[in-house]
Amino acid sequence: MIQGNCNCGAVRYEIDTELTDVYVCHCSICRRFSGAQGIAVVLVPNHQFRWLAGKEQVAMWKKPDADWESWFCRTCGSAMPGTNDSERMFVPAGSISIGGEQLRVAHHVWVDSRAPWDVIGDAGKRHKARFAPS
Repeated sequence: MIQGNCNCGAVRYEIDTELTDVYVCHCSICRRFSGAQGIAVVLVPNHQFRWLAGKEQVAMWKKPDADWESWFCRTCGSAMPGTNDSERMFVPAGSISIGGEQLRVAHHVWVDSRAPWDVIGDAGKRHKARFAPS
């Protein structure tokens, strides 16, 4: 069982599956959202994700003219899980507080868009642009 939360604790969630793969997006939009080199997420089937508290505290912002959304806690601003597609949620890996010990970076996406100071130093597979796992 994996659990996660925002910084203030208002939002909590649970995941009912083993996760191993972390996807790191290096695009400029994710860099601005995170304030770092990008954002690391895990993908979770919808039926294996459950809000424990604070779902109503999660806000969403959609970038105009782009297929990109950010989900965050209204109180503390922490990045929170959101809709990835019709079958999966994306969960910011940094929000996982219990059960993430087995997670490893498996994929880096939009590496051609990464910042000049962003040095990738792990064995994750690199993708020039979008990567859609099956």
